[in-house]
Amino acid sequence: MMNVLLLGSGGREHAIAYKISQSKQLTKLYVAPGNGGTSTIATNVAINLSDFEDISKFISINNIDMLIVGPEAPLADGIVDFLQAKDCHKYLKIIGPKKAGAKIESSKNFSKHFMIRHNIPTAKYQSFTQENIDEGYKFLESLKAPYVLKADGLAAGKGVLILDNIDEAKAELKEMLCNDKFGKSGTTVVIEEFLKGIELSVFIITDGKHYLILPEAKDYKRIGEHDTGLNTGGMGAVSPVPFANKEFMRKVENQIIIPTINGLTKDEIDYTGFIFFGLINCNGNPYVIEYNCRMGDPETESVFPRIENDILDIFNAAANKQLDTEKLVISDKTAATVMLTAQGYPDAYNKGMPISINTNYPLIFHAGTKINNDTLVSNGGRVIAATAFGNSVAEAFCNAYKIADEINFNGKYCRHDLGKDLIDM
Repeated sequence: MMNVLLLGSGGREHAIAYKISQSKQLTKLYVAPGNGGTSTIATNVAINLSDFEDISKFISINNIDMLIVGPEAPLADGIVDFLQAKDCHKYLKIIGPKKAGAKIESSKNFSKHFMIRHNIPTAKYQSFTQENIDEGYKFLESLKAPYVLKADGLAAGKGVLILDNIDEAKAELKEMLCNDKFGKSGTTVVIEEFLKGIELSVFIITDGKHYLILPEAKDYKRIGEHDTGLNTGGMGAVSPVPFANKEFMRKVENQIIIPTINGLTKDEIDYTGFIFFGLINCNGNPYVIEYNCRMGDPETESVFPRIENDILDIFNAAANKQLDTEKLVISDKTAATVMLTAQGYPDAYNKGMPISINTNYPLIFHAGTKINNDTLVSNGGRVIAATAFGNSVAEAFCNAYKIADEINFNGKYCRHDLGKDLIDM
């Protein structure tokens, strides 16, 4: 039996907490800081995720046996290294990589070098700083539109620009390198060729040597119907992905997953936790767009409901470097997620909108909510994710939209075209 602490406050963390709460091994589950949804299945804890000492004290006082780190920022800042350096935590099991492993997400430049070094298929690229910006302009001129610019560091999902005009691309490169558009995250900018195809997300959990491939998913990033408008943190997701057939996934495993695990080993990076492969399918061949050192959001809200294992069995095996002893059991149903957002998101939006949920359906995952004077209110741009199962993409999304209709708050918005691009595949 275990006391578990899960760090994070989004829909990803609520979905993970939902699976943990079903475990026969669980004694008590804490989520820090959590949200209005996690408060119904766990104990929320008001801890600042950048205060590692406070987290350490909580772990000791509450006899925490396992820590799961949901978001990327604490991993990139070295929370695992900090805790593992303390004798009082020598028996603490942690799901999440050390700082060196988190660099696959926290530095685009590092991750691109890693891919090239280990022969992992990705777009050609070069990295630039303010000192060689003129070379950056020349590299842009050597590429065909559209032009992809990526801030090297973490930028809360906003550090990637895709531009159709060469002059605009040059202007944005200058804004990033010379005018601190993304602050310290943009002091180095990666420019890469644009790959044309359809994107998907593939996830593994690894103990550094062994790995299990989790269900793949496809998310929808644009705010508007038919993938128009501004990029968001994700407006919905679906799992499985129809075009990710056995042959395609065989290529993903052999050309991307195995070389990544082998590369981490060769580079002496001890990695325990999730790896999120942001991929693009170009004429049946997978290429890596990016790595993330954690699960995706909103993909987790579609992926985790399909996992039928006791999730703490999987986490235990990963922490004990024994993942080869486990086998995933995955539902053959399709899971679809519809994200409900605040009016105005991803630009300025209001918080504090009272929320009514007129159903007891279990797969409602809170993304940006909190309890205020016993009332559930909105507390973010992405507010709640509604997930449902079906026998097909169309049926799953139809069921998810029915659940979404039972959730109401002032200014509620969602896309109504999710999944339609996949229905005829």
